[in-house]
Amino acid sequence: MLPREGSPGTARVFWPPFVGALAGLMALAGVSVLVGVGATPMVLLTGEAGHGLLVLAASRIPRTLALVFAGLAMGVCAALMQMMFRNRFVEPTTAGTAQAATLGLLVATIAAPDWPPLAKMGVATAFALAATLLFLKIIARVAFRGAVLVPLVGLMLGGVIDALSVFIAYRYDLLQALGAWTTGDFSGVLRGRYELLWLTVVLAGIAYATADRFTAAGLGDAFATNLGLDYRRIVAMGLSIVALATAACIATAGAVPFLGLIVANLVALALGDNLRRTLPWIALAGAVFLLACDIVGRLVRYPYEIPVGTVAGVAGSALFLYLLLRRRLRLG
Repeated sequence: MLPREGSPGTARVFWPPFVGALAGLMALAGVSVLVGVGATPMVLLTGEAGHGLLVLAASRIPRTLALVFAGLAMGVCAALMQMMFRNRFVEPTTAGTAQAATLGLLVATIAAPDWPPLAKMGVATAFALAATLLFLKIIARVAFRGAVLVPLVGLMLGGVIDALSVFIAYRYDLLQALGAWTTGDFSGVLRGRYELLWLTVVLAGIAYATADRFTAAGLGDAFATNLGLDYRRIVAMGLSIVALATAACIATAGAVPFLGLIVANLVALALGDNLRRTLPWIALAGAVFLLACDIVGRLVRYPYEIPVGTVAGVAGSALFLYLLLRRRLRLG
């Protein structure tokens, strides 16, 4: 039976370790706010404190909030997709979802450059949802759906969509904009340019409120139906949450590869598959991971920056290979 609100399985989410991890997130957020040029602690204590405070309010705090929101959103999206596809290696960047959202932003920019960001995000959401449904249809027709084959199909689909995006961007002289959407970079996040990510917090809350339904859906159509749940409706709701959150993240700062996949798998290895219990940890781990990668990228070549997508891609791909090999050795 699935755990209900207030059961021991859900209460253990709020262990002292979770409080400690939350304190660690707050510490990393404080470091993120103070790392960089123009608003260091020394500057804030001198006569240029006014300029430093302006930098904090207009750039550093919005950037830190954007990193936290994007990290938690990517982690939650990966957890939902892994439940719906019943595969540990599926997430928006390995299923064509992120690539399709980028293509949607590109098409919206070409067709209606004067549209507000929210409208362009709507187009990106539609493209992301269409690509995810296409991926679902392709996987349903594959006879052998091994743990490694499913994400490989997604990566190939994403590669085709990426190639189409590059071709269109080249024809319309938008390769630079495309590069910004495909490489997660929060250096340009300012006050007034990250507010779309507040939507991801709402979506994460909806995912947590319906976590038991997604856990049931992850056990299969028959199991969910026996519990009196509408399996198709649950999948449709999950895909909509994933498409909206992915589009919001990419429209704000671009895609960050492997982030959700890594944090969702590591948390599942430690705590199991019950989303009611693991989803807060996954959201917290995603935010911590993205903040840590951003801080590393800002310090490695200080005062210059390495995009957080590059740092997360290197760390995430190494962990991704480790998880693949670990699973292969276990099956062997």
